[in-house]
This record gives sequence, structure tokens and C-alpha cells, in this order.
Amino acid sequence: QVQLVESGGGLVQAGGSLRVSCTASGFTFNNYYMSWVRQAPGKGLEWVSTIHSASGSTHYADSVKGRFTISTDNAKKTLYLQMNHLKPEDTALYTCRRNRDYKIPPKVYDYWGQGTQVTVSS
Repeated sequence: QVQLVESGGGLVQAGGSLRVSCTASGFTFNNYYMSWVRQAPGKGLEWVSTIHSASGSTHYADSVKGRFTISTDNAKKTLYLQMNHLKPEDTALYTCRRNRDYKIPPKVYDYWGQGTQVTVSS
């Protein structure tokens, strides 16, 4: 059974940093594109970043490029998102998702976790 479990969210001041994690199980982790997606209160889903761990290729939304870094640890089957220079508009529920397609930005996901809340205060 595929399972994705996010952790590491919390409350941080604007300009600060936070790293969220996603531990995967039930599939061959390095064979898939993995993404971080977020949803702010009252807004729809927003794609943040994607990585293909086998090649190390990474992709970022313009809103986070230069501030966020996506990475993986294949031995631990864990996905990370290092978030620096955080802004209040980064406040959202961050969800780890497995991509179903190969488009950037991704269009379809087949599995995701419950998410971890990130709140950035001004």
C-alpha cells in the first residue's frame, strides 16, 4: 500500500526557514517524480516543486524559485523541501504527492499524504 506521511511544519516568522519532510512507503521511490503542492486558506492547489530522484532533476514554481530547495534521500525514501526566506504568502498546507504524469508543472497525481501546516507570521 502506497503511503506518504508529511512532517516538519510549524509556525515561523517572515524571513525564517523551515524544512518539511515526506516519508514514502509501498513503492519504488526513486522511479517516480515526486512533488510538493500547497493550498492556502480559501485558495486552490498550487504546485510548488518536483524532483525525479533517479536523475536529480528539479523544478520550481516561479513563486518559490531561489528560496526553496527540493531534495531526496533514497535510502530513507524521504522527500524534503527546504524553505528559506519565508513570506506570509507561503502560509499553506503542504502536501507531498506522487506524480502520475511527466509534465512540468505536473497535471495529475495518484497518491498524496495528509499534509503538514506551515504558517508564516509577519
